[in-house]
Amino acid sequence: MVSQPSRFEILPAIDLIDGRVVRLQQGDFDRLDDYGDDPVAVAASFEAAGAHWLHIVDLDGARYGRACHTEVIGRILSAAGDRVHCEVAGGLRTEEAVAAVLRAGARRAVLGTAALQDPSLVARLVGRFGTTRIAVAIDVRDGMAFGEAWRSGADGPTVDDAVGRLVDCGVNIFETTAIDRDGVLAGPDLPLLASVVAFGVEVIASGGIRSIDDLLAVRAIGCTGAIVGRALYDGSLDLAKAVAAVA
Repeated sequence: MVSQPSRFEILPAIDLIDGRVVRLQQGDFDRLDDYGDDPVAVAASFEAAGAHWLHIVDLDGARYGRACHTEVIGRILSAAGDRVHCEVAGGLRTEEAVAAVLRAGARRAVLGTAALQDPSLVARLVGRFGTTRIAVAIDVRDGMAFGEAWRSGADGPTVDDAVGRLVDCGVNIFETTAIDRDGVLAGPDLPLLASVVAFGVEVIASGGIRSIDDLLAVRAIGCTGAIVGRALYDGSLDLAKAVAAVA
């Protein structure tokens, strides 16, 4: 039997394109919904509802391979202060880029494409900053782990190969997304998540979370948290009730 984590965190997602809060469907930049131009206010609303963590993604950074929302993310981090922990993802391709977001106040940096392309970079970052401040995002389609999954013809290793290699580099936190479920409220991919939990690492579920039942299901298989996006923005999941349910 898988033991449930002693603490389970809900991480509301704030995804940024051109300074605006958006949600993509299945990672497709051509299928997005716009939720306004005030990400600091969105972050404040999540804090007011009881969130202890925020998941902030520079989608332009992910697309172009460099930080594109430094000023906006800095304002979110400043407003959050010590009250809410923030993790930042998107466009973190170098050691200095990671160091910069951590200096700016992020509690954790999340690497995706760079981690798959250069595991040695992650090993250096874990050695420099520690296992609690570096996470790796594993985006999965048809059993394969992808970097730049929105690009035509993108390819990658199997999930097991990718996770195993990164565990060997010292990574202990994996944020695992089933691409086909992301942004479409299709429910979490429990077998996929369980396969990563089986490596004995911390797994934060991402993609498809739509209800308290989904949150309880991913916690039951051993995940330590869940990133939630569209369900919060369209009102199908009440964050305050969800936080209370997993407390």
